[in-house]
Amino acid sequence: MYHGKAGRKLGRTSSHREAMFRNMVTSLIKHESIRTTDTMAKEVRKLADRMITLGKRGNLHARRQALAVVRDKETVAKLFGELTERFRNRAGGYTRIVKVGYRFGDNAPVSILEYIADEKKKEKAKPKAKAKKAE
Repeated sequence: MYHGKAGRKLGRTSSHREAMFRNMVTSLIKHESIRTTDTMAKEVRKLADRMITLGKRGNLHARRQALAVVRDKETVAKLFGELTERFRNRAGGYTRIVKVGYRFGDNAPVSILEYIADEKKKEKAKPKAKAKKAE
């Protein structure tokens, strides 16, 4: 029976799957947006959100746990610096999956997995409504 087995296999061995997720999370942290299939995005989102949580803890143990997954010091520095400050007041839900269509070769559903934008930047980006003149 298949009770209690979490996660998708994605047609890969466990070592291949783990390496692929590490590469995808590293790319996501570095570029803040990646394009992949829907099912892979849903799996990578779990690990990506966990990395932000480690960054918010900010201690040495959390940094070493993040380095065990990401394995790139510059990317971990970005994670523990810029991204942690962006999500400091947010209690989860750091990523967004946007469905963008289907891949040309095999018609697989494709999504963009991205870290959500900063609320401060979002407020600045909104155009202010012009006040109507009273006649």
